[in-house]
Amino acid sequence: MPRSASLALWLWAVSSTEEAAAAARTVVDDDEPHQLAGDVPPGLDTPTVGSLFSAWAGRVRSVAAVFPGPGDAMGVPAPVSARAVDAEECVLVTVVADAPPAPLVPAGPDAPEVLEHWAFAPEVERFGSDLEPGHLVTWHGVRVDPWELRTVGAVGTLDDAQRQLRLGLREATEALMELDVSRWREDAAGIIASLREPVDLRSVLPRGVDARRAEVFQSAARLRAIVDLATMDDGGAVNLWQADQRSTALREVDRAARRAMSAATLHVPADD
Repeated sequence: MPRSASLALWLWAVSSTEEAAAAARTVVDDDEPHQLAGDVPPGLDTPTVGSLFSAWAGRVRSVAAVFPGPGDAMGVPAPVSARAVDAEECVLVTVVADAPPAPLVPAGPDAPEVLEHWAFAPEVERFGSDLEPGHLVTWHGVRVDPWELRTVGAVGTLDDAQRQLRLGLREATEALMELDVSRWREDAAGIIASLREPVDLRSVLPRGVDARRAEVFQSAARLRAIVDLATMDDGGAVNLWQADQRSTALREVDRAARRAMSAATLHVPADD
């Protein structure tokens, strides 16, 4: 479960401060408590993800997790682009500002919303041993311009995501078969078998996530794992040209999977 996907989904789901602590625990999981750095939103008790959930409960208007890569920024705003590409993930959020209305603007339900647009890219520092690993996670925040229109154009719809996932799964599976990974990787057979098994995400996803989004997200995550396995080695039975062609094809498959994963986390009002 990419950290940005988890953060985006739970930021959207949390509507009260009572839900904030449980959401933060799910996002942090086995990590040390996640810290905030850079531009920190005002009004937080401490610069932590837990405080962010409490402060923004019920105020998130739009959100998306985006998974850029080299040469494929996926519409990530320029101020966070370098960090996001390095981390291969970031979260984009639009919240209703906790600020008094401007002079001469009526207060109350008819007052226009004042919106703030934010981006957060994670920096992960690993510590400990292979048997007992730990992770220090710092989310670097920055204010950005409205991001919704560009991100929707770059990510696409859930319908687009499902079509691309079906095509990508077929291409990635063919690559694995041609490489005969189970022959030259002793652990590959077990990995492939595990990737075929359905994954129950209910324990890490908010209850409000509909079944279709969960299915797209799960399929995208599984496809990315298959691509990682297929690109670890070119195998012993292919020449350099074939290896290059397959690598290019798998990069496109991974690109589709990253977009699908992002589409499954994207929540933007219809008027945006």
